[in-house]
Amino acid sequence: MEEDRLKFNLKDNMPHRYMGMLMRVSLLALVSLLAACNSQTATRDFDAAGEDGIDQSKIKRGVAPQPDAEVAVIDTNYYGQIAIELYPNLAPEMVKRFKQLAGEGFYNNQTFHRIDSELGIIQGGDPLSKDGDPDNDGTGGSDQPDLPAEFSDVPFERGTLGSARSASPNSANSQFFITTKRQPAFDQRYTVFGRVIKGMNNVDVISTAPVMTGTDHPADQIVIKSITLQPRANFLGAQ
Repeated sequence: MEEDRLKFNLKDNMPHRYMGMLMRVSLLALVSLLAACNSQTATRDFDAAGEDGIDQSKIKRGVAPQPDAEVAVIDTNYYGQIAIELYPNLAPEMVKRFKQLAGEGFYNNQTFHRIDSELGIIQGGDPLSKDGDPDNDGTGGSDQPDLPAEFSDVPFERGTLGSARSASPNSANSQFFITTKRQPAFDQRYTVFGRVIKGMNNVDVISTAPVMTGTDHPADQIVIKSITLQPRANFLGAQ
């Protein structure tokens, strides 16, 4: 696994990652360009690996999300709580990893290191976001192995929880993002493993927080104080 992690670029309006420390790569920029030029979509169906290395035959299709008995509750410094239901039937390995890391306190005192209201995402899960150096934010991960792709045809709607990755489909690790609006360019190219069931208004506020000039790094740290696992029954009917 490369040490860098998926990022989101305001200029390209598409996910990308650092390659080393000098170069950034945008995976979905190419997807967007092809869609604009050839009227192709991210949901084309074929049974061989495509130009982006995604094997369409392995995408889960027609599987409705089934929530886990526990939800992940993100407590932030100034932006309240975000409660997220998890979908182990869609992405068992990513849900297992997320719950493991949350239970170990891995995410405690990290930050939402990238926010982009235009693209409609907030991103966290990088331990390097705790070191005070925004230039390396988004390049870190856990010491656990990368995970295989667990793509499905569940679309990226408002409030979807996705796993960040590199240009390799099989490179999800610890970073995650939440979408604030429909983002069809992510469909079947990133692992869906949950959905916000409470605190979406807090996600919206985070996504529009001030950023450092010329970047999508928050001007002031948006701290993830903790991510804890709590009974989903406590959040039934939550907004």
